[in-house]
Amino acid sequence: MSNLFSQKLSFTLGIAALLTATFAHGYFYPSKNPELVQPENIQDSVALSQPQISLASMQTASINTPILQQTSEQHSAAISVGYPVIDEWKNYKFSINGNQILSPGKLPTSKINFNQTDLLSTLVNTRKYFQDHAAQDPDIGRKGLLGTQGVSVEDILKTLDFMITVLKEDIANNRPTRLQEPNFINKNFRVIKWNAYNKQNKSQKQLRITKYAVFTHPGSRTKTAKFNTPIYSLKDNLATDKFYTKYTKQDVLSGIYEPGGKEFGKVQPLAYLTRNGLEEALMEGTILINFTDGSRAYFNVDRNNGISYVRGLKATAQKRYWYFKKVDAIKGYGYKIDAKISIQPGVTFAGDVLNIGLGKVVVIEHNQGGRKNLRMGVIADTGGAFLPNLYQLDFLAGIFPNRQEFNQHIRQLPEYATAYFLVKK
Repeated sequence: MSNLFSQKLSFTLGIAALLTATFAHGYFYPSKNPELVQPENIQDSVALSQPQISLASMQTASINTPILQQTSEQHSAAISVGYPVIDEWKNYKFSINGNQILSPGKLPTSKINFNQTDLLSTLVNTRKYFQDHAAQDPDIGRKGLLGTQGVSVEDILKTLDFMITVLKEDIANNRPTRLQEPNFINKNFRVIKWNAYNKQNKSQKQLRITKYAVFTHPGSRTKTAKFNTPIYSLKDNLATDKFYTKYTKQDVLSGIYEPGGKEFGKVQPLAYLTRNGLEEALMEGTILINFTDGSRAYFNVDRNNGISYVRGLKATAQKRYWYFKKVDAIKGYGYKIDAKISIQPGVTFAGDVLNIGLGKVVVIEHNQGGRKNLRMGVIADTGGAFLPNLYQLDFLAGIFPNRQEFNQHIRQLPEYATAYFLVKK
């Protein structure tokens, strides 16, 4: 922008930068409690208006000011913008400079891989979640880290809407979608490169790409010698008193809900698995059970006991425990079980929805056989290992009968990748 260099505007930018720095110091370290970011500071309000969702006017001055909106991308990138990272309980953890992690980028000229129908389905379901549940789930109204680049929740909704329109048009015309063409993406979207930020490994620059899956497991509707480990559902009329938050996974497995246990009758046993089957169900979030009576059903995590997942601790030692419900599909993010997003393998990432944000479209790039390989997906799921986590995504790889087939499949997928956010221009 040619008038950016005028003396008058330069002076204005200098004053704005000074005010921003002064504001940010007080914003990141509240005087009453330096360890806790108050809700009004960390969360943007979202008002629902059919069929659109609009941001409320209250915005943080350090992230979105009229002066910053007038600058070009290259000059706004030079302005330091801070962001307070929070954990799943909304506790302040640390502050980072958004420009340290995010920068303008461009996709290489390789075809982007994804299944068109599966991506369309996941995008539509994610967009519908914003439309239907913004009032009940204010967490999805947070701009998150991308707010430091002037990206609003409205921008993300426009991105989803545009991609849905393009996919529908291309599928209806029986042609490969334009969203697989890097030139089309670079022309129509802001491409924002995401450099990993890992406090434990400062040298990590690429995102770690872990993989998860839905596993089919044999199980029984009644307890047997082989299938002796239950998964439970909370009874709606008893869940409100939060009695289940008193008990660790080890407490539950000791038999407190079984006949003779001190809390017998307060939960409903849904199925019985092997212990290994339970641990995989807890880790993956969704399980497909093939029952001994010939029936089968999906079950998804519903509510947990309020104990944090401990990164690095082996699964059997984790104290977090999840209660399940029967569902009709693979489910991703949602503030309650009945509202969770139906997701598809191959196009879904689980990530940090509080600090990165729900509905962000991501392209990952890695080398495969000496060629650049691009894959697109949407952040439509989350988990305890991602709150907070600015250096990792979990890729939903598929449905598998066992761990061996899963491991064989994911060998073709990268352990680390360069990542880009796509935001409609």
